Amino acid sequence: MLIAANWKMYKGPRETREFLDRFEPPDGVDVVICPPYTSLRVAVESGRAVYAQNVHWETEGAYTGEVSAAMLVELGVWGSIVGHSERRQYFGETDETTARRAEAALAAGLGVIACVGETEQEREAGDTEEVLRRQVGVLPEHDGLVIAYEPVWAIGTGKTATAGLCQESHAFIKTLVDTRVLYGGSVKPDNAAELLSQPDVDGALVGGASLDVDSLTAICRAAIRS
Repeated sequence: MLIAANWKMYKGPRETREFLDRFEPPDGVDVVICPPYTSLRVAVESGRAVYAQNVHWETEGAYTGEVSAAMLVELGVWGSIVGHSERRQYFGETDETTARRAEAALAAGLGVIACVGETEQEREAGDTEEVLRRQVGVLPEHDGLVIAYEPVWAIGTGKTATAGLCQESHAFIKTLVDTRVLYGGSVKPDNAAELLSQPDVDGALVGGASLDVDSLTAICRAAIRS
C-alpha cells in the first residue's frame, strides 16, 4: 500500500519539521510526503520519501515560478505529483501539459503520481470512462508511474466515492495501464479502511486529513489492515 500526503499550500519549513519529527508510520506501508516547494528541503532532510506537488517539463529556461525535474533531483526529492485537479481547475493544466510534466519527471529518474478523474457533471452524464480513457491515454508507460484516481467532485468537498464506485473506476483504469492506482478524494481515518480494502485500490492520495499527524497515522494503519 502507498499513502501519499498532499499538503497543498500548507506547512512551511518549521511546521514540516515539527510534523515529521512526530510522524512515525507503521511498518508495512509506503508513505510519501508532498509538501510545498519551500518545505521540500526540510522534508528531504527528515529521511522520508518526498515528492513535489508539481514539476515543469523543461530542464531550465524563462518559466517564472516553475521548477524543473533536474532541480528536484538535485534537492533529493523522489518524485512529483502531476495533473492534480486543482492545477487543472485554477492554473489551466490540461491532459497534454500533464503528460509533458510526467514524461520529463520520469526521464529524469523521478517517480510520478499522475492524477485523473471526472467532474460531477461528467459522471452524471455517464462520461466517466471516456474521461478516464482520455486522461490516462496520454500518459507515458513507465515503471515509475502511479495513477491517482480523484473524482473532482470529491476533492475537498467532504464527499467521497462509495467503495463500489471507487473499485469500479480503479478496475477500469487498470484495463488501460498496468500500474498502481491510488484513490484520492476526502480520504479520512473513518473511511480509509473500507476504501483501501477494495481489490484494485493500491493506496491513497490524502489531502486535508494528512495535515494532522494522528490522522495520517490512522490512515496508514488502516492501509495495513486492508
